[in-house]
Amino acid sequence: MDKTYNILMYSHDTYGLGHIRRTMAIASQLKCKGVNILILTGSPIVGRFEFPEQIDFVRVPGMIKRSNDLYVPHSIKIEPVHAMSIRQSIIDATAKSFRPDLFIVDKAPKGMKHEIMPTLEWMKQIGQTRTILGLRDIMDDSESTIKDWTDKGIYDVLENLYSEIWVYGHQDYYDPIKEYAIPESVSKKMVFTGYIPRKVHSRSCPEKRKNGKKLVVITAGGGGDGYPMMDAYLKALEKYDPQDFRTVMVTGPFMSKEQRLDLSKRAKNLSVTFYHFYRRMEKLFSNADLVVSMGGYNTICEILSHQQVSLIIPRETPRLEQTIRANVLKEQNLADFLPWHDLGPDTIMEKVNHLLNNSSSIREAIKNFNFTGLEVMHDRVGYFKDNC
Repeated sequence: MDKTYNILMYSHDTYGLGHIRRTMAIASQLKCKGVNILILTGSPIVGRFEFPEQIDFVRVPGMIKRSNDLYVPHSIKIEPVHAMSIRQSIIDATAKSFRPDLFIVDKAPKGMKHEIMPTLEWMKQIGQTRTILGLRDIMDDSESTIKDWTDKGIYDVLENLYSEIWVYGHQDYYDPIKEYAIPESVSKKMVFTGYIPRKVHSRSCPEKRKNGKKLVVITAGGGGDGYPMMDAYLKALEKYDPQDFRTVMVTGPFMSKEQRLDLSKRAKNLSVTFYHFYRRMEKLFSNADLVVSMGGYNTICEILSHQQVSLIIPRETPRLEQTIRANVLKEQNLADFLPWHDLGPDTIMEKVNHLLNNSSSIREAIKNFNFTGLEVMHDRVGYFKDNC
């Protein structure tokens, strides 16, 4: 019997849906004959996702980020230090029991509050596991990222504890090697995979769509900081009462109950279809004529996978990642964007009307956009399997 190839994936998931959605997308595509994938995650909603055969998860206590350095338990009422100790123990025990051939870490080189450092150091000592850090192409602005990585010793961790670094983007769109002053000893381990495609849902026939109207889907991802965008959008509908399109709104599971109830009540009055959480966003994206979002990496990958036009309204705090990505995509004519500080009923309605009626150049650029992320990662895993 052939030996199984074990892949352990880590997604710390303190806030939002991005990390777990990206991890799930990668896991679903990397599984093949003889491969087992186990995901370590702190996501409080991981159980809502469907897990195919050969993929499973281990849930560690969820944490919420209150500030740059303060994390508190999401559900259980214990001290943060106690919760972090539990997380670290579960992570370390899982790694030592599963004995992975490949360990893929999402975004955080040291994990939350350094929680995967003992595991990384054990893996280096044993020498059985290749360690991979997966980074989205844009972390934050150059100055902030360089300072953060210098202060936290990230450059040393990248050099000493990781076998390879996968960058989920195109170097010619945005070059983190240059922007983040990455030394050659680290950059030579970097593999630019390109963007990661998502499962595509077939589009409904136009004649089957409700009232034949165009469809705008507005989503705030996890929703924790999406209220101002949703509020401005509903104010635009309340002011202009457009009749040529309809709207589906998905707030995300982490928006506060008070904000969600406010939006739900107003949406109902406007005949806007409202969801707190929608398991199959690909179904909504496939039938949209325009997607309005904050432009998180995973949402953008889903929108581009469905070859849809999007309006990005990127947050500007606590980091500039979404704003930088919005600028990059606009430069490539793959999306349009409205700066957060210009957000209002008038500006958002102007953008929506324009994109619903003048999007041919964006659609053409999207049509020619090439997803390579999964192909590159498949090749790397195949190489690792052949040389383990």
